[in-house]
Amino acid sequence: MRGFARHWSAHDPQTEVPPSGLLPHRPARAHPYLYSNDEVRRLLQAARGLPSSQGLRGPTYFCLLGLLAVAGLRISEARNLQTEDVDLKEGVLTIRGAKFGKSVWCPFILRLVRCSESMRRVGTVFWLGGRQTFFVSGRGTRLDGAEIRRTFYFLSRQIGLRGPTDSHGPRLHDFRHRFAVETLVQWYRSGQDVERRLPVLSTYLGHVHVADTYWYLSACPELMGLAVKRFEDYWEKQS
Repeated sequence: MRGFARHWSAHDPQTEVPPSGLLPHRPARAHPYLYSNDEVRRLLQAARGLPSSQGLRGPTYFCLLGLLAVAGLRISEARNLQTEDVDLKEGVLTIRGAKFGKSVWCPFILRLVRCSESMRRVGTVFWLGGRQTFFVSGRGTRLDGAEIRRTFYFLSRQIGLRGPTDSHGPRLHDFRHRFAVETLVQWYRSGQDVERRLPVLSTYLGHVHVADTYWYLSACPELMGLAVKRFEDYWEKQS
């Protein structure tokens, strides 16, 4: 409305432009849901049991959800993976065209390497426009984003993360929150210089400002406690 009023004031000088501080309220940032290890384990077990005529759906969703949990990827980045981007020998993913058009190299754990190898043996390699997509549907197409979310909601209700009729609950995007928090917790516990390493995590996650990554300190009580303890230890050494 303010932009329109400024535009119209060129035609009618009496047009009143609302001041910029008139409506200062901004929606609060959604509080992340931090999955426990047991919840991730139960989600993966449920995903592995998904039925399909080709036998590919279970391994596909097991690998997809596991990858989101340990790599901190956006769902779009996982969907766009090509077979050439998945180096099973070295255990490295290449995320092409991530935020700001950058490429990211991401190591992933041995268990997911084995799952990916199994998925390749079970399924057929499908071609899309001359390129091979890594995560495919039973129709041989790239996984549909809406279908991924519907399957995730089904699995969440199956293991009790959501009620049978709940329209809100843990999200796929919360796997990124879990990855960020787990990374920071490990750095604090191992005594690493979190201040120095934080820009690395911020860049990997594609945050515009490091402050967006600092937000996780207040979002997770355990992280806040570790940060406070580090601060107290520092001042004890100074005194």
